[in-house]
Amino acid sequence: MLKAPMIRGLALAVAAGAVLVAWMQQPAQPLTIEKIADDLHVIVGSGGNVAVLTTNEGAILVDDKFERNVPEILQKVKSVTDKPIRYVLNTHQHGDHTGGNQKLMESTGTDVIAHRNARANMVKGNMPGLPRVTFSNETAVYLGGKEVQARHLGRGHTNGDAIIIFPAHRVIHMGDMFVAGAPFIDYSAGGSGVAWTNTIDEVLKLEFDTIIPGHGPISKRDDLVRWKKSFETVRQRISDLRRQGKSQEEAAKLLKMDDLPGFGPGGTWQRTFPGLYDELAR
Repeated sequence: MLKAPMIRGLALAVAAGAVLVAWMQQPAQPLTIEKIADDLHVIVGSGGNVAVLTTNEGAILVDDKFERNVPEILQKVKSVTDKPIRYVLNTHQHGDHTGGNQKLMESTGTDVIAHRNARANMVKGNMPGLPRVTFSNETAVYLGGKEVQARHLGRGHTNGDAIIIFPAHRVIHMGDMFVAGAPFIDYSAGGSGVAWTNTIDEVLKLEFDTIIPGHGPISKRDDLVRWKKSFETVRQRISDLRRQGKSQEEAAKLLKMDDLPGFGPGGTWQRTFPGLYDELAR
């Protein structure tokens, strides 16, 4: 007989898988490329946002969407540089951010780098495109006289989230540690709705003005501050409902979120809520 913790763990893993399947089943959106600076662009649409830093020795990407998006990603990169893709930094393990790893490694010889927990999560999930290089707290890539930093500042979306920093541009890519709308907390991969805002506090100590979110439009520091406040308000409201004796089902129906900036309910929130409700009880 399965024990309760094992059942909860299995349920969370199933929920995480269901989210990825739902994303993959969405119609592929045409990709567009947006300019932040002459040498820094963002590819948006169909999957996580991809950052592209161009140098005279090659390009550095942050994330690579789904495998199906690779041909179009290559086209978009070629529209801003004639140099090859040399590195991909993964912000975490989910397939809408790492799905292109394998194809890029095989077709272009790209090196993929991720936090060691992100790689372990990929191994656990039997995912393709395993990063060849990992780091624990921080690392940096230097190419063509330019620097890109990667730091792990704590748990949140998963236990292997990386914040990617473009110091010359005062820009960071946060992956799904910051998104448009409510967060998805992947408890099956060590995520935490309680630790998440503590990790954002660490992010806010960095020097940056502009944020590339995992999903959603290019944002500013103040957007992240407001989103963090909304997250904290949601947690407090759930805790208040628990203290009032509301069950998980009752709390889900009573929870008010439509008044919170940048923080609306969606498909992923429905899968996140049960885990957050249980985590706050602990």
